[in-house]
Amino acid sequence: MSVQVQTSAGTVGGRLEDGVAIFRSIPFAAPPVGPHRFAAPQPPVPWDGVRDVTRFGPPPPQPSRPLAGDDWLSLAVWTPDPGRTGLPVIVWISGGGYLNCDASNPHLDGATLAGSGVVVVSAHYRSGFEGFARLDGAPDNRALLDQLAALRWVHDNIAAFGGDPGGITVLGQSAGAGSIAALLVMPAASGLFRRAVLQSIPETYFTPALATDIATEITAELGRSPRVDDLTGLAPDDLVEAARTVTARLPRLTDRWGAVAHTPTPFSPVVDGDVLPVDPWAGLAAGAARDVELLVGHTRDEFSLLARRLGAVDGAGVDTLIDGLTPTPGAHRYRAAHPSLSDVELRDTALSDWLFRMAAVHLAEAAHAGGARVWLYELCWGFGDAGASHGLDTLLVFGTAHINTGLTEAGPDVLAQAHRLSRLMRAEHVSFAATGEPGWDRYRPQERSTRIYDTVSTVARYPEDRSRRIWRDQRFGVLDLVGVAHRFTLG
Repeated sequence: MSVQVQTSAGTVGGRLEDGVAIFRSIPFAAPPVGPHRFAAPQPPVPWDGVRDVTRFGPPPPQPSRPLAGDDWLSLAVWTPDPGRTGLPVIVWISGGGYLNCDASNPHLDGATLAGSGVVVVSAHYRSGFEGFARLDGAPDNRALLDQLAALRWVHDNIAAFGGDPGGITVLGQSAGAGSIAALLVMPAASGLFRRAVLQSIPETYFTPALATDIATEITAELGRSPRVDDLTGLAPDDLVEAARTVTARLPRLTDRWGAVAHTPTPFSPVVDGDVLPVDPWAGLAAGAARDVELLVGHTRDEFSLLARRLGAVDGAGVDTLIDGLTPTPGAHRYRAAHPSLSDVELRDTALSDWLFRMAAVHLAEAAHAGGARVWLYELCWGFGDAGASHGLDTLLVFGTAHINTGLTEAGPDVLAQAHRLSRLMRAEHVSFAATGEPGWDRYRPQERSTRIYDTVSTVARYPEDRSRRIWRDQRFGVLDLVGVAHRFTLG
């Protein structure tokens, strides 16, 4: 059944499917090609008649996905009732290592979430080189500028889809959470959303010097320089492939890029003092988002999937790696805190802490210090060898954990546990989006109340206390060339 809605640029025609109206490819900005390539997003080109948006628009250039068109800046909307008014709105900001962004990903289908009584929006943004590479002649953080443009579109148009423009919640995981943390401290984003859910925020934000060196390394693969006028006419897929080549040799670039070598991506937001004026931890502690309610979470086994790309390591190598990550030489402290872990398990625990877990806890503490209302969770339930892996919380909230993950092969008991936990997590996330209250006590550094999602879910003190103690006197900041991490004591 066709459903039509009037937007600021023209009428769109979607489809009613299983009780949810779906609009899969609404332009929120002009195609970022030709004179608009590497520029800030421009308004969408208006159209006459009814624009068919029943199919997803092409995603931005990204690895393992040949370019399918240039109209990348579109968004999808799932609404339980476009004739309603005042429904809470959840805007999904996709993760994917700052490399991938695709609204058609079946793991991120918004229909089940929308069926819980919210309007769901999933917006494409320029990822990878197109969105994050630091280039002479282009604004930094074009991906964040795209996200701002999408949020402005939502604010101006979502009432026509049944949503409340004053009740917008942004939801993101991994690179999506990192993007949201940046938006929280960007003055240009003020007033565009009321609440934010950050799942597994990564630690990485770059100085201009580091970002410039990375862009130089990538463009050198093509015999070019990181300047817009030197990249004109170069196919986006060529830049994707050049970035992939550099990503493959990240482990050999520790002498220049330090801890970036332990991540799966050479891209992150750039703290340039303009688009992104300050790192999220410093900005939140200073009160940048005191009027935004925050739900922050991570999984227990954050690095279990990423560890598969790492090679074998001995005890001395683990100690060297941990000493290079922690605020002070910390290998001894990690071994004392986790005496039963093998070298590989110790490495994965330290990398989970550095890249995600402690980044999330410190973000919650910084936001609390800045006056924001904050809630914290940890997903401890998992299945298979990966356990409570990176991204599993997202799949449970979206209700898609059974799709191509091995969950259905884990047995009926495990599958039933997943379904129960999925319903609980989705209900509490929707409650937060609708009311600002997920249903448990706020996080405060004294009590550290944390929602523990598990076979039996509880509320308790933050469970990763051994790691928290190792990192407690430090706050994350930005990464610089030669791995210099600018971190500040919490005081």
